[in-house]
Amino acid sequence: MAISQRPFVSSSYLRHDRRHNRHVGSGLACVAKHKPWLVSAEEHRLKFFSGGRRRYHTCARAPTIPPCFANVEPGIVGENISLPNMERKARIRKQLLEPDLLPSAYDTAWVAMVPLPGSPQVPCFPQCVEWILQNQQRNGSWGLSQLDSKVNKDLLSSTLACVLALKKWSVGREHIRRGLRFIGSNFPLAMDYQAAAPIGFNITFAAMVSLAIEMGLEFPVAQAHVDGILHFRDMELERLVWDKSYGREAYMAYVAEGLGNLLDWNKVMKFQRKNGSLFNSPSSTAAALLHNYDDKALQYLNFLVTRFGNSVPTVYPTRIYCQLLMVDSLEKIGISQHFYNEIKGILDVTYSLWLHKDEEIMLDVATSAMAFRHLRMNGYDVSPDELSHVVELSNFRNSLQGYLNDTKSILELYKASKVSVSENEFLLDSMGYWSGSLLMEKLLSDGGETRPIFGEVEYTLKFPFYATMERLDHKRNIEQFDSRGSQMLKTEYVPCCVNQDLMSLAVEDFTFSQSIYQGELRHLERWAKENRLEHLQFARQRLTYCYLSAAATIFSPELSDARISWAKNSILTAAADDFFDVGGSNEELQNLVALVEKWDEHSKDDFYSEQVKILFYAIYTTVNQLGTMASEVQNRDVREHMIELWLQLLRSMMTETKWRMRRYVPTIEEYMSNAVVSFALGPIVLTSLYFVEKRLFGSIVNDYEYNALFRLMSTCGRLLNDLQGFERESSEGKLDSVSLLVIHSDGSMSTGAAKEAIRRSIASCRKDLLRLVLQENSVVPRACRELFWKMCKVCHLFFSHTDEFTSPSEMVSAVNALINEPLKQQNRNLHLSVQSDN
Repeated sequence: MAISQRPFVSSSYLRHDRRHNRHVGSGLACVAKHKPWLVSAEEHRLKFFSGGRRRYHTCARAPTIPPCFANVEPGIVGENISLPNMERKARIRKQLLEPDLLPSAYDTAWVAMVPLPGSPQVPCFPQCVEWILQNQQRNGSWGLSQLDSKVNKDLLSSTLACVLALKKWSVGREHIRRGLRFIGSNFPLAMDYQAAAPIGFNITFAAMVSLAIEMGLEFPVAQAHVDGILHFRDMELERLVWDKSYGREAYMAYVAEGLGNLLDWNKVMKFQRKNGSLFNSPSSTAAALLHNYDDKALQYLNFLVTRFGNSVPTVYPTRIYCQLLMVDSLEKIGISQHFYNEIKGILDVTYSLWLHKDEEIMLDVATSAMAFRHLRMNGYDVSPDELSHVVELSNFRNSLQGYLNDTKSILELYKASKVSVSENEFLLDSMGYWSGSLLMEKLLSDGGETRPIFGEVEYTLKFPFYATMERLDHKRNIEQFDSRGSQMLKTEYVPCCVNQDLMSLAVEDFTFSQSIYQGELRHLERWAKENRLEHLQFARQRLTYCYLSAAATIFSPELSDARISWAKNSILTAAADDFFDVGGSNEELQNLVALVEKWDEHSKDDFYSEQVKILFYAIYTTVNQLGTMASEVQNRDVREHMIELWLQLLRSMMTETKWRMRRYVPTIEEYMSNAVVSFALGPIVLTSLYFVEKRLFGSIVNDYEYNALFRLMSTCGRLLNDLQGFERESSEGKLDSVSLLVIHSDGSMSTGAAKEAIRRSIASCRKDLLRLVLQENSVVPRACRELFWKMCKVCHLFFSHTDEFTSPSEMVSAVNALINEPLKQQNRNLHLSVQSDN
């Protein structure tokens, strides 16, 4: 029943004399002898990178490298800092700190149409008019989509807006002619209901067509097409008449440029923000100025044109949204560790704005949800109460994003709902319920949808963040990375302009890591062979799957020692579990426990059987080697603690064996008290902690918080395993938490009710564990706390739907994806001109 994950050193792996501090070998020769997988990985890396002078440095905390490697040039497991890599990171850092925004032809055109106050025949922003004249494409269009070969509705809308602006000020006759020709040749696209469209396209495009006709412009299209697009607008307006919701009012104000005199502009201006804008939209704000002069609105546009020169973006301000979105991307593709300081600074600023309820965060659903999730997951004290304006479906519907049924906003709310740290966060539970339902409805109704966000929705619903392994997610996200990364507002919006750099860095990082994983796996296979583990016929051969859980969670290249420790202990605890479950007689089990109790004092004549001898010596040599290495890292003796972890584990397994033999039915309290240890995570996780954090003092190991983290993690794992293995365990006559609840209920609880009670307990333990992991002022270092959470996630993934550890066929694809299969990357090149939001 124990989950499988194990330690890290073989008898030939490390020869280190602690008493005299002698090192076997030096430099690369030492590594080649004792850590051959690192040398092969380095050789691979040197071949992988071409050109330029290379220098490698160690990313790990220094203590994670044992003294045996003190003379090795730093960076045997490091990162490439070649010139191209440094330049790439520099561009990413610049984008993180000073987001670049693409100019919006559509919004610039509407700003260009605003007249000078008191002089209606003179443009207020002539520089915007000049930008339009200078930025027409060869095919006569304006807009971003010239980067692709396809014409879309956004291109039509942007081009028509630019034509109107030039016509209004009687300039650019040739530009107008070419623009009208482009619109005319592509006008049927405007009638295509299946084509993606900007928000409010049926209203705004038709309104611009009407305005163009009033100005005397002639479209080279059939009148039937013009009538058709105007008919679409009439149908849309008729639908809006019958909708009396607040969300509908927000929507009409947002597409104000398409409604003109149909609006009550006094009502529209109630959506004006403190910065003077309507919805941070230059086009909406310009439309308001065209119909209703407002000094704050004019100041907003003046500020934008001054900041960006002669054009404007489609939304501003958007710094926090762009930064959080980029932080999200960095985490999703596994390269956020390269930008720790920048991300910390961004989150500090975001937290300050959160506390002040800044409009840039609070008035945008997706931004507020992302801010809550990232702040909470990085240890900031944020309350879901600040999301009360969108926590209920009715409130969400009253927002602009809610009225539009915006998938991105709903998805962010769903993700935010899952970072609950208490059973009492009912607001998050409610938000998770309705947002999950809406997302499922979208998947069912838009089954043929191929946009990247729908793939993300499907994956998020299937695998919540607490049931994933990071490195597998990284690979999936890299392979499905949308290099363009655009969103469709009233025009196309690209919030991140360095996506190609992100992709290149992520591919390089993952490819190098994968070479290290392959070397480590080869080492584990040699270690298992040297320790004759294949002769333990009763034991499940789970080496690859044990290593998967290590590599997919402790994924940084420099944490090799922690991964190998985790994997070897996983393999050994799985073998011990099988030995106690099916492989050993009572005499053999007692013999194994006695041998571990004796440890160094055992003799060669103490073994009851060959399989006891094999298993004991595998544990003995591996724990001793790990203990030596960890003691060097910690600068104190921790080997005794590692031995004690194994002794506690075997004694707890022996207790369960005695219960079975005597047909004893423990109370649920007795069962869980023993199961926390017998689930076998002690040797796996607690040993690995010594290789993750160099200052893991004895006082920390003995602290209540350290033990609470272990108890909650192990309880989650045990209950998840019981829930999914109930039928199998019952058929074998074994007791677990589900059957014990039923037995001790005296017939008042069905199996179904017992399972539901276990699910509630799992959710409660998971939330309590996450709260301890994220809390400030903790005794246990953050890196160590995260390891408890990572193992909890592994348990959720392995046991959420089936006992995947017992059904290895379900893990084959995951193992191959992480360790063996190269990335299958999409190749899209972007060349965008940008504006700096600084």
